[in-house]
Order: sequence, then structure tokens, then C-alpha cells
Amino acid sequence: MAVFVALFLAIAGVAGALTATADSPEIALENPEIDASQNESIDIGGETYVVADISESENDEGQMIISGTLEREFTTETSETWANESTVSVDDREWRVEIPGENATEFTLVEVLDRGAILEADDDAENETVTLEDGEYVAVTDENGERTLVPVGEYFPAPEERTHATGETLEYDGQTVTVDDVTADGAVLAWETTDTETVEIAQQSTVTIGDTEYVAHFPDTSTLRMSTDIEAYEAQATEVERFNQYNSGLSRVLILSVLSSIMLAGMAFIPSRY
Repeated sequence: MAVFVALFLAIAGVAGALTATADSPEIALENPEIDASQNESIDIGGETYVVADISESENDEGQMIISGTLEREFTTETSETWANESTVSVDDREWRVEIPGENATEFTLVEVLDRGAILEADDDAENETVTLEDGEYVAVTDENGERTLVPVGEYFPAPEERTHATGETLEYDGQTVTVDDVTADGAVLAWETTDTETVEIAQQSTVTIGDTEYVAHFPDTSTLRMSTDIEAYEAQATEVERFNQYNSGLSRVLILSVLSSIMLAGMAFIPSRY
């Protein structure tokens, strides 16, 4: 019994020593095309990206993993067509688009008066206009209580007009736009907008940017490395996986050997029935 206990303890000692002294291989990208820190700008495929974020979080299995984000700002051309006789909103006011003739090179914005608001603001005028056979009127009551009908053309102020030709700029929706073209059907306005492209990167994942595929690695929570040598990365990943399998097997051998030693030692002290 003592021989078997010693044998199992020896096996446990060897397994424990191998487990304790074995150096775990680590993935290290040799000569990566990208080696950058957070907030650093990098060039990929002729485009400039910023390492916007590198952070550590816990996954569903309770393991801490590192991930990052790349961002790239780019401009795009945007256009909008204002149809002839349509109504558009500029400077928080409504305007009617008027285009004169088939070969027009300009258009006019004619202010659309808010007659209801003007009438409500005038205590002497009725809130609705009066339509008669000879036209439309506003009923106004003077200080003596006498009711007078005033033609709408005389009562309401003349609407403001703004004329814009091809190539001119104007302020619209918080930005400067250019009159790109004017036809009988409408006016085309164009402007540039800035958009942001976001690329999410996980630890030891492959990501395609442009036409190039990279493998990404975070050696720490402040550095991102990316390489196109995916075969070398996969070889290192296989080596790490093999090491983990061997190490896990040695750990099981250690536990089983210790338990077996304890069981055999305990059996030696069991009194005999005979």
C-alpha cells in the first residue's frame, strides 16, 4: 500500500511541477502593419482611422476580454430638389418656390404669410377673412365700434421675396447649401455632410478593412496591433490551445493522483474483519 501511495504522490509531484514551471505561449504578432495606442491616428488602405476606444469588459463566461473601435470621418454629397410651386421651410418660415419659364437659371422664394397669426395678433380685426363677390377682405372694427372691410392686399404686408441663381449659396437646415441646378420642374440644392464609419474589433478576431483582411490583437488595454499574416497568427493560436489542453490534462492527473493517494492511505487504516 505504501508503494502505491508513494507512486501516486510521485506522479502528482511530477504533474504539479510540470504545471507550475510550464511557460504558457503567448500570441505575438511579428512586424504588425498596425501598432497604435488609443486616440492615435492610423492609415489603412489610404484612409485615416482613429483608434477611438480600447476597453476591457467581462463576457458571459466571466472572462475579461479586450475590444476596440476604429472610426473614420468622411464626406458625402447630398442633394435635395425643391419642386416648382412647392412649399419649403427656411429660417423657421414657410416659402413658396416659384420658377419663371422653361429656361430659368434662378428661382424665387416667396414668403407664405401666416394670415391666421397676423389676424389673431390684431385685437381690432376678426380672426377670419370675409369673402365677397368682388374679393377677399379683413373685417376691422375701429375705436367707435364701426366695422370696416379692408382688402387683404392692403391689410396684410407684402410677402418677402428671395431670388437665388445657379451657383449661389444660402443657409438651409443649419448648413450652407449651393444651388446646383434650376429647371422648370424644380431647383436642386447640394451640400456636403460628414459621416462616421465605425469598425468594431474584438480580441484576436479577423476584420476586413477596404480589400485587406487583418487579424487583431490587444497585448494590453492601451495598444492595438493588426497584421495581415493570418497564417502565423493561426499557428500561434493552435500552439496556445494545445498547451492549454496539455496543462488541463496534467491538472487532472495531479488531482486524481492526490485523491488516489489519500484513498489508498485511508484504506490502509481500515481494521480487518478477520
